[in-house]
Amino acid sequence: MFPTPALNARRHWFLRALTIAAVLTLLLTNVWVERASTHGNVQSPASRNYGCYERWGSNHLDPNMAATDPMCAQAWQAEPAAMWNWNGLYRNGVGGNHQAAVPDGQLCSGGRTESGRYNALDAVGQWRATEIGNNFSIRLFDQASHGADYIRVYVTKQGFNSLTTPLGWGNLELVAQIGNTPASQWQAVTGGVQISVPAVASGRTGRHMVYTIWQASHMDQAYYFCSDVRFPGGAADPPLPGPGPDPDPDPGTGGCTATYTTASQWSNGFQGDVKVTAGSTAITGWTVNMTWPGSQTVTQVWNATVTNNGSTVLAKNVGWNGSLAAGGTASFGFLGSTNSFNNVPTLACNAT
Repeated sequence: MFPTPALNARRHWFLRALTIAAVLTLLLTNVWVERASTHGNVQSPASRNYGCYERWGSNHLDPNMAATDPMCAQAWQAEPAAMWNWNGLYRNGVGGNHQAAVPDGQLCSGGRTESGRYNALDAVGQWRATEIGNNFSIRLFDQASHGADYIRVYVTKQGFNSLTTPLGWGNLELVAQIGNTPASQWQAVTGGVQISVPAVASGRTGRHMVYTIWQASHMDQAYYFCSDVRFPGGAADPPLPGPGPDPDPDPGTGGCTATYTTASQWSNGFQGDVKVTAGSTAITGWTVNMTWPGSQTVTQVWNATVTNNGSTVLAKNVGWNGSLAAGGTASFGFLGSTNSFNNVPTLACNAT
């Protein structure tokens, strides 16, 4: 028996319907995955990792960051993904028992969640602080419209010193909270929704920390955010270290000078470049002593020969770049490894 035209038509439409259903299922699955992978953060006063992303995300290799925003520089050096994934600092399955899940000293990283991605946010130091009043609001941005079972806002107690002391639960006072708030009650903005939670922190002056817990509604998923703030009054912060050495100083008379630039850096590694400039008279050779303040080690070099001696590296010209006319320049580069923040080395140039 051969298929009739009517049967062929029914088969054609049946197969077409199956194809359309499969495509729709794939599209809906992709949309769900995309939405499930996006979350949120406190954007004002900016949390530590969101602030570092906002200020440096488009230029995170800028060497000026180390002098003007040193804690962000340290965080970018430790794990850039903590900033690129500024919306993913959460823990699943906490069941509301936040103090058990997040130990003292680890509040800003959510208890070293996500395999330690956010650990650098727990570092003690002079994080960039936002000026706020004693009556303030936190603004929480939610990319995926999760909504909230609750949002709790804490402020450190007067006398707590975030420049020298790791944050613990005993340092915090609850100053505001809201209960169940579906995303439909949040304000629609580009890319998601946002909500403001008003708070009052009476008696606070100077530098403090605002700590926010957002318990999302879509599942047992808790988010933890540290924001560094400054209330009116109180002692001023100590001055930040000044900018690094002049990238192209006057070589003066005779001898030589050397300047260092970080060409690029990544987790546990970096590339450095050194420029040697002759003084007012010609030189026939040069050596550069580099003294590192941290745990940096030179692993590969070009256009020079090097000798490692603990924290000091001695670099010497190769045969073809040692002779320089007055004011002439030569350069060499290298790759290095480090397990700490990549501070700039101290350089001393000696001419022959």
